[in-house]
Amino acid sequence: MFGAVMKTYYAEKNGIDPKDIVVVSCMPCTAKKTEIFREDQAASGYPDVDIVLTTRELARLIKKYGIDLNSLKDEQYDGMTGSTAGLLFGATGGVMEAALRTVYEVVTGSEPPTLDFKQVRGTKGIKSATLDLNGTKVKVGVAHSLSNAKQMMEDIKAGKSDYQFIEIMACPGGCVNGGGQPIISSELANAGINPMELRAKAIYASDKKSELRKSHENPVVKELYDEYFGKPNSHKAHEVLHTTYRKREKM
Repeated sequence: MFGAVMKTYYAEKNGIDPKDIVVVSCMPCTAKKTEIFREDQAASGYPDVDIVLTTRELARLIKKYGIDLNSLKDEQYDGMTGSTAGLLFGATGGVMEAALRTVYEVVTGSEPPTLDFKQVRGTKGIKSATLDLNGTKVKVGVAHSLSNAKQMMEDIKAGKSDYQFIEIMACPGGCVNGGGQPIISSELANAGINPMELRAKAIYASDKKSELRKSHENPVVKELYDEYFGKPNSHKAHEVLHTTYRKREKM
């Protein structure tokens, strides 16, 4: 999405030809490397994202060129600011929790009693919860790892689960445990240190301290819709931000 916005909204606003913009994404996900070649990932007529580096590759580059992050001077961030609702996306249940913060207000017209929807947190393979949105009951489901995703899908097809909203992540634990993340040494593993849990814990700690914890209150998101997309689910928003899926045969 970020690449699509950069080569459409940002390019138009700043009078830049999108062919002259190179978008590099650093991700914990190896699947992003093939995703950028999908047919509908070129909202501007050029690829939304040009290069994908995994976090492991980025770390190796930093080491290779001897960059000492502690010695670098602090500078003002000049990019698009984000809410920590987006930060939650890294952990299983995080997309669901971020969405619920907004859904609650849209449905009820008021803020939720708490922004911490802990019912969808944790590393249990399949999580289910029924949330009361001021009288409107919504059943949500969260699954991570493909085996749990398959089980959830089978339960839905069999009529065993009547979810109104689901989240599925392919990697166990979510993106914090993605295939492109740094490989954990045997010493840490033998010491019983679980990086997946530590990374998720750090995400929730950062979110807790943030003043901007809801996606719909992000000033950049508001600006994008006011100046470019018009409203959520508008025709332009679908063209730029949405993707399509089709059934694929097993390899």
